[in-house]
Amino acid sequence: MTALTRERVLLPFLRHSVRKTVVYSFIAHTSPGRSRVFALRKDPCDRLEAVTTLGGSDLHLTEELVGGLNSFLADRDDAVLQAVLDRVPGPVAMAAQQYLKENCASERGAFTGYGPIDVVREAVYFSRIDDELKEYLDGAYMIGLGIRMSNERSSDGDIAWVVQLRSDEVSVPASAEPRTWALPAEPQLLRTWTSEQPLAGIGPVRSALDVAEAASAEGRWVRVHTLLHSNLDVDFEGNGASEFVVDVFDAPIPPELGE
Repeated sequence: MTALTRERVLLPFLRHSVRKTVVYSFIAHTSPGRSRVFALRKDPCDRLEAVTTLGGSDLHLTEELVGGLNSFLADRDDAVLQAVLDRVPGPVAMAAQQYLKENCASERGAFTGYGPIDVVREAVYFSRIDDELKEYLDGAYMIGLGIRMSNERSSDGDIAWVVQLRSDEVSVPASAEPRTWALPAEPQLLRTWTSEQPLAGIGPVRSALDVAEAASAEGRWVRVHTLLHSNLDVDFEGNGASEFVVDVFDAPIPPELGE
C-alpha cells in the first residue's frame, strides 16, 4: 500500500470525529405576522429544518432568540441561553429546548468561535511514517488546518497511517485538558504526549511523529490530533499556541475497516 492511494468514507477510529448530520447555524424568516426559526443542517447536503415560530407580538425578539441559539452552538453556555429563552413565550422556549436536546448534542472538537468544523479531507493513507507524511502534516499545520491521525493494520500485517484534515483547529482554554478529540469509552488510555514536551532538536511535527511511531512499534493503537491552546480560560478567546497531542491506548492496532 502506497501513500495517498486510497480514501474511504469512514474508519473505526474516526467514528468519534465524523458527524452524520450537523446543525451549522440558526436563521429566521420574518414576515409581517410571524418569524419562523430554522436550523441549517448539513448531512451532507444543505437543508433547513423548522425549529419554532414567534408570533406577531414577539417579532422584536427574533434577533435575540436566533443569536442566543447560535451562541449556544459555539459555547454550550446553558445559563446564557436560558436568559434568552426566559424572554420568549413558553411554547417557543420549549420547542427550542427540545430541538437542541434532540439535535445539538455537545461534541468535543466540533466548533470554533466562528462556527462548525468541516472535514476537508476524510481519510488519506500513508504506508509509513516518512518524509512524505511529515511534509503533508507540515503543510496542513502551517496553514492552520486541524489534523487527526491514527494507525491501522491490514490483513497481511502491514501498518498504515490515516490522516483526516479539518477546516480549523479548535481552541482549548488555558487550564483545560489539552484535547479536542474525545476519548473512546474503550480501550484504556495508557499515556498522552503533547508538543509542550518537545523532543530535543526537532519541531512539533517531527516530535509527534516520532512519539507515534515508537508507540506503534510496540503494537499500540495511537491517535494524533492538533489543537489551539489558549492563554485564557475562556472558550475561543485570547492568543493560543498550536499543539500536537499523541494518545497511546492499551489496545492493539485496529484492523482496517471491513477486515
